[in-house]
Amino acid sequence: MKVPVYSLTGEVVDHIEISDLVFAMPFNEGVVHQVMVGQLANARQGTASTKTRGEVRGSSKKIFRQKGTGMARAGGRRASTRRGGGIIFGPRPRDYRQDTPKKMRRLALKCVLSSKAKDEELKVVQELKIEPKTKYMAQILNTLGADSSALVVTAGPEEHVIKAARNIKGIKTMPANLLNVLDLLSHKMLLMTVSAIRRVEELWAEKAVEAEEVKDASV
Repeated sequence: MKVPVYSLTGEVVDHIEISDLVFAMPFNEGVVHQVMVGQLANARQGTASTKTRGEVRGSSKKIFRQKGTGMARAGGRRASTRRGGGIIFGPRPRDYRQDTPKKMRRLALKCVLSSKAKDEELKVVQELKIEPKTKYMAQILNTLGADSSALVVTAGPEEHVIKAARNIKGIKTMPANLLNVLDLLSHKMLLMTVSAIRRVEELWAEKAVEAEEVKDASV
């Protein structure tokens, strides 16, 4: 597959060939959904906690006698029906982690990258050698039509790119080896340098038999 390469002024300066094993995979909705849910689950801390009636502070003595008051029967002050009482079936600390097979994660990533390329939401630039100032990055993103929501990917961590983009709302930067399904789905446009494209191909351009091997796991 060939894609255009843009300059920082928005002009097409070249065309490069990108691997079909990464950027032309058929979209597998089930695998992508499962990987996304797993990633969201793994991000949960699981520290939410409430106290039961056995853990809250207060006397367990019966508030008033059972009969003769004309009021409903009542137990202690720690009952869940009273203010400050225990919580019934409240959240308790737990581990939400889900183990997703490595091949499934790779296939989902390639499916989303292929979808970006197919929908023309992938923009490739020669390089991002700019001063670490927000106005320059904002101008480049506006020129390329990626100013509202974009994921900027470089071959490795580049401090000047990070500093230039960190104050722009809806823009996130990351090195190619940290690409993941959730960040790709959370941003409309994908802006990558040529070196980032080659790094991605180096990492994930494996044989397409992975798709066949994952089918059983996604059923």
